[in-house]
Amino acid sequence: MRLFEVLLVVVTLGAVGGLAFGPRNKKLYMGCLGGIIIITSLHEIMDHFRIQMILVYLVAAVLAIVFLVRILWPTPKDRAVPVWLRSILSVLAAAMVGASVYASVLLPVFTMPSPTGEYAIGTESRHLIDHARAESLSEDHNEKRELMINIWYPVDPDQVEKHDVEHYPSDLGEAISLVFGVSKQLFSHADLIPTHIVRGAAMSSAEAEYPVIFFSPGVRSTRFQSLTAIEELVSHGYIVVGMDHPYTSAKVTFPDNQSIYYVPGKDYDTSAALYESNVEGISIRAKDSSFVLDTLTVWNAQDPEGLLDGKLDLERVGIFGHSYGGATTAETLAKDPRFRAGVSLEGGFWGKVAHSGLEQPFMYMMTGETAKSFDPKQTKKGKVFYEEFLPDLQSVMSKSTSDTYYLIVDHFFHQSFTDIALISPKLFAKEIDPVHNIEITRSYVRAFFDQYLKGEQQLLLEGPSQSFPEVKFDPVYTQRKR
Repeated sequence: MRLFEVLLVVVTLGAVGGLAFGPRNKKLYMGCLGGIIIITSLHEIMDHFRIQMILVYLVAAVLAIVFLVRILWPTPKDRAVPVWLRSILSVLAAAMVGASVYASVLLPVFTMPSPTGEYAIGTESRHLIDHARAESLSEDHNEKRELMINIWYPVDPDQVEKHDVEHYPSDLGEAISLVFGVSKQLFSHADLIPTHIVRGAAMSSAEAEYPVIFFSPGVRSTRFQSLTAIEELVSHGYIVVGMDHPYTSAKVTFPDNQSIYYVPGKDYDTSAALYESNVEGISIRAKDSSFVLDTLTVWNAQDPEGLLDGKLDLERVGIFGHSYGGATTAETLAKDPRFRAGVSLEGGFWGKVAHSGLEQPFMYMMTGETAKSFDPKQTKKGKVFYEEFLPDLQSVMSKSTSDTYYLIVDHFFHQSFTDIALISPKLFAKEIDPVHNIEITRSYVRAFFDQYLKGEQQLLLEGPSQSFPEVKFDPVYTQRKR
C-alpha cells in the first residue's frame, strides 16, 4: 500500500475508536474530522483515489458526516448510543476497512523493476492504414485494415528529466478483464502505475542505428501487456515496435477515439474447424507484421515525424510475442525472411510454419503447466492445449534449419510471460517471486536477441542457469544447427 493509503487507514480506524469509545468531546470530534479531511485530500493529491480503497472512503465519509453533525448539533448525554451497538458498528467499520486493505494488497500499485541497460526509454504512438488490404473482420466490406502501434526507442538518460513518465494505460484493465473474466473496474488503477518510459524525448544518437524488435500480444490482450520486457530491450539499445491487432486485441483505440473491441470467434463443432479458423486469424496478423515492416522501411528513409530517419537497422529485425502473438511470431518468420530471429512465448503453430519449419533462429518458451498436458497419461489438460499442439511443435522444431531452443519454465502458467505477476502477486505468482518471474522472461528474451541480432554470445543460452533453476532446456529440440 502507498503511504497516504496507510495513513488514511490508520486515521480512519483511529476515528472509529474515538467515536465509539472516546469521550464526548468537541475537540476530539474536530481533531478526527480534520485528520480525515487532511489525509484524504493529501491521498488524492499525492496518490489519487482507487477503487480498491472504496470501503475506506465510505467509512471515512460516514465518520466525517457524524463528526460534523456532532460538532454543529451536540447530542445530550442521555441520548448516547448503547455500548453494544457502538461495538457492533465499530467491528463492521473495521471489517470494511480491512476488506479494502486486503483488496489494495491483492491488487497493488506496484513499482516496476528497473531495466538494466544504459539507455532511458522514449515512446510514441502511430496510426497505420493498409490501403492494400480490406478489413475482413469488419461488417463494412469497404473498410481498410487499420493498426495502432507504439514505438519504444533508446533515449539518453539526461533527457528524461525534462519529461513526465508514462503510466500503464487503462486499456490494460480491459485486457485483464477479458482474459480472466472479471470486472475491468478492478484494474482501473493501472494508470496509476508509473513506467520508466517518457513521451516526446529525442532518440539517443549514441549509435548510428538500432536493431528493431516487433512485439505481438496475445488474443484479448494489448501491446502494453509486457512493458517490463519491452523496457529491458530498449534500455539495451533496441527499438521495439508493439502492434495491436484489431478484433483480436482487447481494445484498439484510434486517434479519433473510435475503438475496436475484441470479437470472440465462432463456436466450432470440431477441433479441425477451430484449427483452420486459427490458421486464417494468424495469417492476418502475420500480414500486419509485414505491413508494419514495410512502413518502417519507408519511414527509415523519410519519417514524416522526424524520429526514425536512418535510425532503424533493417538488417537486424526480430519479433517476439505471447500466446496468439507467439503464433504470429512463428508464422511471420515463416512467411517473411526480413525477420531474422524470433521468440514465441507459448504460442501455437497455425499456418505455413507448421509444415515448413523455420530458416531463422527460433526460441520457444513453454510453461511447466502446459508441458504436462503433452503426457498422454495426463487427463487434465492445460487451458491452451489443443489436439494438434504437440505434433505441430515437433514438426517446426525438427524441420527448422537454424538454431532452435525449446525451454520449459516451471511454476509458470500461460499468463506468466506477461506483467501479470506484478499486477497481483498473490493471485498470479503463488509459486514464485513476482520480480523473479519477470526476470526470467526478460532475461531470456534479451539474451536470445543479443546473440542473434547483435552477435553477442550468451552464456544464458548454453544450458541450465543457477540464476534461473525453473528454466529447463529440452535436449531434443534445443539444437545448434548452424
